[in-house]
Amino acid sequence: MTKADVISEIAEKTGIDKADVSSALEQFFSVVKDSLTNGENIYVRGFGSFVNKKRAKKVARNISKNTAIVIDEHFIPSFKPAKVFVEQVKSSDKAGAAVEN
Repeated sequence: MTKADVISEIAEKTGIDKADVSSALEQFFSVVKDSLTNGENIYVRGFGSFVNKKRAKKVARNISKNTAIVIDEHFIPSFKPAKVFVEQVKSSDKAGAAVEN
């Protein structure tokens, strides 16, 4: 499902104009990006959490040049689904079919 599909489905289910839904969705993404950039996590009860995960400093290898490089500690954005959401997907008949295809 693409962003356009999501916008169409929300517009269809709510009766809100597609342009307004698109604007609201873009603003949601903007708020999530800005919040995570500023180190603030977002918790949506019953859906999940958008959080920053800390990656420790490590030594990696550049196999093409056979050299060691140091990757400093850094944060990456992550999504952790709520237990209710996970259980809903697990109990769905469609969840297993998507993995098999």
